[in-house]
Amino acid sequence: MEVTRIATRKIYEQIAEQIKEQIVNGKLSPGHKLPSTRELTELYQVGRSTMREALSMLKAMGLIEIRQGEGCFVRSVDALEMDVPRFEHLFTSLESVVELLEARYSLEVANAGLAAAKRTDEDIEALESVLSDMDSELDTESVGEEQDMRFHLTLAQATHNSIMVKLLETISAQVALTIRETRRVRLYANKEIARQLWQEHKAIADAVAARDPERAQAAMAYHLKIVENEIMTALKRNG
Repeated sequence: MEVTRIATRKIYEQIAEQIKEQIVNGKLSPGHKLPSTRELTELYQVGRSTMREALSMLKAMGLIEIRQGEGCFVRSVDALEMDVPRFEHLFTSLESVVELLEARYSLEVANAGLAAAKRTDEDIEALESVLSDMDSELDTESVGEEQDMRFHLTLAQATHNSIMVKLLETISAQVALTIRETRRVRLYANKEIARQLWQEHKAIADAVAARDPERAQAAMAYHLKIVENEIMTALKRNG
């Protein structure tokens, strides 16, 4: 008798799978706005962090789009796209997390240089707006993480390259999921570290505003190495 080992699935994975089925089956159509995070937590009877993990997973799968200040919306996904392997179950080892961080490093350093070369005045205003919001929320961990992701997405949009934006959305969603998996990487829990990260983001934005691709790339590289060290230290510490 052959027996296949049954994997224990986390609650957020079960929630993501339920919502995925509704999207694939057409019960949730493209453009449909999902209930708010608060409403979803009440509906599924789970904590906010669990619900955020489920939404991050759906975003990593390319099934939803998370719009800052507006909510979560179902994306248009055809059958062919659904057959493309996704990231959500890939990062189960330290080696694969290293590969993820290497991919993010390469993409974001390139984005910084491209943004510095192609940015518009509107892009700089958008980056400054994010920095202002980050500065006012340094003592709020969850908001700090959200603003961090918003900064990097805003920078990607300043490249005026839709492929770069899509790649960053996919990778960033998986990085966020990986960080939450550890439950130990608390970059914004410490206000001193949060202030340091804000200054690193400011250095990137200043270089982009100055139209200096080399300085922008160097500032991004420095920032990502700091974050990578924090992630890897936590992962190694917690096995």
